[in-house]
Amino acid sequence: MKIGVITDCFKKGHEYGIEEAARLGLDGVQIYATTGEFSPETLSTEKKAEYKELLKKHHLVVSALCGDMGGYGFEIEADNGERIEKTKRIIDLAVEFGAKVVTTHIGVIPADKREPRYAVMLKALTECGLYAKSKGVTMAIETGPEKATTLKAFLEDTKGGVGVNLDPANFVMVTGQDPAEAVQLLKDYIVHTHAKDGVQLKESNPTEVYHAFAVGGVAALEACEGFKEVPLGQGQVDWHKYLAALHEIGYSGFLTIERETGNNPQEDIRIAAEFVRNALAE
Repeated sequence: MKIGVITDCFKKGHEYGIEEAARLGLDGVQIYATTGEFSPETLSTEKKAEYKELLKKHHLVVSALCGDMGGYGFEIEADNGERIEKTKRIIDLAVEFGAKVVTTHIGVIPADKREPRYAVMLKALTECGLYAKSKGVTMAIETGPEKATTLKAFLEDTKGGVGVNLDPANFVMVTGQDPAEAVQLLKDYIVHTHAKDGVQLKESNPTEVYHAFAVGGVAALEACEGFKEVPLGQGQVDWHKYLAALHEIGYSGFLTIERETGNNPQEDIRIAAEFVRNALAE
């Protein structure tokens, strides 16, 4: 498996994030592309060339682009037309940078398929997935607000081009599910993973958690009393068991370090890189 990092987690811009990834000896980077300097509508031809040269200089690949639409993901039908078109432009950008994955949070998938938003979300992801598939890219839904069985059932209803970005901490913190168990259930769909850790402090309602995040962003997560993101290796993710499960299913892709909270992301990411490297060597 390969080790990467989300450039945004350094909180100092993508160029700095790329330089730091190289300094830490990582294999690649994931880049946020929905808004800001790397979004399709902002990134000029000249700037694209500069980023490509910087990545080439440091022998780094783009493991994935992050295409999170924010808010309620694809739950609201009236918003989806614009969000789908934006997603397609991010997929096009991924192709330009040789990335085979675009990750996204899609909202909260209902366990009951009869709920109206299930059909709304499925329609949107089916269109995004088919477009991604036509470009040789996978739309990877990040794990979080639902159990793996619910996510798997949803994936089976799409028509290709949709996979999973497995975040073990989100399972631990929000649903309380064992990430290793989730790996086995979602093994046919995992195309990218995040390396993140956390603790569940008390049971919470996943829908309420993610809808609070839709309104309040990362600040809402930091204020949540039900769980806490912590530096890698200090939480409840059983990394030995989790990595063994990934090995067992033949996963050889990226473990991309994500650190959304904390006051010293540079040091936390350095520790995380060392932790993952040692864990893979065991």
